[in-house]
Amino acid sequence: MPRTALRVRRWAAIAVLGGLLAGCGTENADPGPGEPAGAAGAGARTTTQVRPIEAATRIADAKGVTVALPKPPEKIVCLVALCDDILVELGMTPTATNSQVLAHAEFLGKEKAAKVPVVPGGFLSPEVEAILAHKPDLVIGLEDTHGKLAPALKGATTFWPVQPGSWQDSVSYLRDLAALTGRTAQGEKAEKTFRTRLAEAEKRKSDRTALIIFGSDENFGVATPETDVAAGLFPKISHYPWKSRGVDGSYSLEEILARDVDVLFVETLSFGAPDGKLSEKLAKNPLWSRIPAVKNGKVFEVDSEVWAKGRGTRSLGVVLDEATAALR
Repeated sequence: MPRTALRVRRWAAIAVLGGLLAGCGTENADPGPGEPAGAAGAGARTTTQVRPIEAATRIADAKGVTVALPKPPEKIVCLVALCDDILVELGMTPTATNSQVLAHAEFLGKEKAAKVPVVPGGFLSPEVEAILAHKPDLVIGLEDTHGKLAPALKGATTFWPVQPGSWQDSVSYLRDLAALTGRTAQGEKAEKTFRTRLAEAEKRKSDRTALIIFGSDENFGVATPETDVAAGLFPKISHYPWKSRGVDGSYSLEEILARDVDVLFVETLSFGAPDGKLSEKLAKNPLWSRIPAVKNGKVFEVDSEVWAKGRGTRSLGVVLDEATAALR
């Protein structure tokens, strides 16, 4: 798969080719509620216990970034879908966003989402003047992509660069923003809900071989636990034998055919106007029809806004629900 497409998928499958690599995370053992991810692998069971969250005006996140605010933020501008995801979990609405995840039925829905102002400039180049026009208390963006905005925002607002690499990171960011906003009960509830979903899915782990692919045309990529938050859940709920091959490597249809994939999840990325589903394009390859998942009708086109971009506990909960249902 082309280098640009791989990069796109790693920083959330934005609808513009090109971009910067998001930090890579691994699917780690659950070290305990609210604690940083460990390194024991995917075999450890997820605990459903949640430590109390204490309100704070200053936090240090899992990546070592310190955020200090004079008061709980009320007006928050989201430049990355993880931010939108967390705010919805906390019962808040972004002051402005450049994500489409809010339109999903499990978030605000299309009607309410349409009322949230959109930051012009797209994901790669959101306009600073437009951001500041909303007089935000806090701006949350992806470190590798939006870190360049920090100097322009300094003095006018607080910028928080996030870089989720695993579901544990997502939980940690949820807890941190719950502390900063004072919405501690909502944060604890959201974390508990997600942990319970994951723990239940682990108990019913499928022995079927699963695969997530993404792309806009026949040059597809494979989502791996090392580089994708949603894919990081899959070794806990299925047989998922896919490992990262770096920015220049991916898997061929021949290799996928050899792995006897039972259930296939497809993320179609649109770069401009939608021009058809990825699964339909791949169907032109004669090897496609020989994959067990294709032969048995177990190919699922999923919402890339949630599966690829969301990366928060609400999005990952949707991924778990849809994946476990398909893996039965």
